[in-house]
Amino acid sequence: MKRTEKHDEKKNSIGKKIIYFLGTILLLTTMFGGYIFSDKYFASEPKTGKEEFGEKVVITLPNGKKVYTYENLVVKEDGKLLYKGERNTIDLSGGVVVYEEWKD
Repeated sequence: MKRTEKHDEKKNSIGKKIIYFLGTILLLTTMFGGYIFSDKYFASEPKTGKEEFGEKVVITLPNGKKVYTYENLVVKEDGKLLYKGERNTIDLSGGVVVYEEWKD
């Protein structure tokens, strides 16, 4: 075997090692990044829907429209009837509250 053949063989083994090393780093980075992404952007505990909102009510507004909601989300403050949801508050003043079963 000539020296050039040995050198070429040694050169190929170094190239393979570099490719394996880079592939391993890429795989580990993808796995670690996927873990961080899933942990940050996806809920860790699913909502079970066990929250109690009280009885179902229908509020008929003066203009004839109806609002279907739960008793615990309707509050009276300063003489006003308000719907207080998770993200917003709606003024339902002048509406008539009727306790009525409605379909989800």
